[in-house]
Amino acid sequence: MKSTPPQISQTLTHTIDEIDAEALNPKALQPQSYRLAFDDPEFLTRKETRGIRFQLELLKPELEQEARGIHQTVVVYGSARIVDAEAAATMLKDAIELGEEQAIAMAERAVRNAVYYEKARAFANMVARDCESESEEKRFVICTGGGPGIMEAANRGAYEAGALNVGLNITLPHEQSGNRYITPGLSFKFHYFALRKMHFLIRAKALVVFPGGFGTLDELFEVLTLVQTGKAKRLPIVLFGSDYWKRILNLDVLVEEGMISALDLELINYCDEPQQAWDAIRSFYQTEKTA
Repeated sequence: MKSTPPQISQTLTHTIDEIDAEALNPKALQPQSYRLAFDDPEFLTRKETRGIRFQLELLKPELEQEARGIHQTVVVYGSARIVDAEAAATMLKDAIELGEEQAIAMAERAVRNAVYYEKARAFANMVARDCESESEEKRFVICTGGGPGIMEAANRGAYEAGALNVGLNITLPHEQSGNRYITPGLSFKFHYFALRKMHFLIRAKALVVFPGGFGTLDELFEVLTLVQTGKAKRLPIVLFGSDYWKRILNLDVLVEEGMISALDLELINYCDEPQQAWDAIRSFYQTEKTA
């Protein structure tokens, strides 16, 4: 009797699972041997064709941004969980009416953190307005992870200035789609975090990091590592919300323990106001020009 080969469990999510989950008709895609290879979704989502998918995820956003004249970006990272001031105020009002202490505490935190939403929005608006008269080669375009929270705030600020802005979204087990402020045609969806993070840096001329969690920390330390090791050119890295970041990251300990150089701390700027962040970026490039 012929034995059935054991099923090998894979750590990485298979692409076909995401396609099936998003399909209007939830039936699995069926292979068709007579289809052209590049017109066969089942074939293109096999694990053996992963390398081809890498290439496609690299190429698709690249071609569209090039066509739209986007050459330099200011990348804004931050939490997807932070809401705008109006939404936070509504949450607090509803919580007080219910009289639930836990709900009130969470709503009060939302109100405090909404300050970051409004400042991310103001920062992106400032960048977009200051760059509106620049040529395509010189202008800075706001780019985010394309989701809600701080990402939405930055896309919104650029949108309100009438400027192009980019969203690089990622498919996740829980629903997440591009926010409504991203320029149509510049909202991209990724399966692979690695390719998404590469696209963040391909055009990045500055990084502004608002308070966030694991995802934000991952993105921040990826850039710090690339710059520290010389795999990426130095660029302004601004941590917005100095109190938050200095509580979260005690980088002096890394220096004291000999894990990084004291000079590595100079890779980071701390700031608390949109103008301060924008000035740090402009100062970096003005100094670079006159050096």
